[in-house]
Amino acid sequence: MDRETRIWLAMLRVSLGWLMLYSGIAKIVDPTWTAENYARGAKTAGALYMWFAAPGNIGWINFLNEWGLALLGVSLVLGVGVRLSSSLGALLMLFYYLPVLDFPYAGDHGFIVDEHVIYALLLGFLAVVRAGRFYGLESWFGERFLSRWSRFRAVWG
Repeated sequence: MDRETRIWLAMLRVSLGWLMLYSGIAKIVDPTWTAENYARGAKTAGALYMWFAAPGNIGWINFLNEWGLALLGVSLVLGVGVRLSSSLGALLMLFYYLPVLDFPYAGDHGFIVDEHVIYALLLGFLAVVRAGRFYGLESWFGERFLSRWSRFRAVWG
């Protein structure tokens, strides 16, 4: 991969990471934020999202949303654990997509595809190309801390 492509890939990784980091931190610091209304308003897979919104589940659902986004953002900005975090982030984006999907309309401004699908595809791309290795800390971290666990290193980044 040429230098220019690596630079653009790194800029994509960092900018998407910043978006996710900010979204997670905004949820963490807002004591009134909850995923409950989003889950209760699900148009697809309603039973699953009603289960998510149940009083016994909404606490850990909120925690996973807040900290999942924040840690995904940190991972992408620093370029560490990008393969694992991007794969989990893509799954999270699909969980965000399903409640707004009223086939064929996705949210207020999408026809089948909305921003969650685009984010999921971008995150999948970052995982496949191992974007943390380009102007990120992935190689250094892997050599320094994961050299003994080659199987985990392959999943990590």
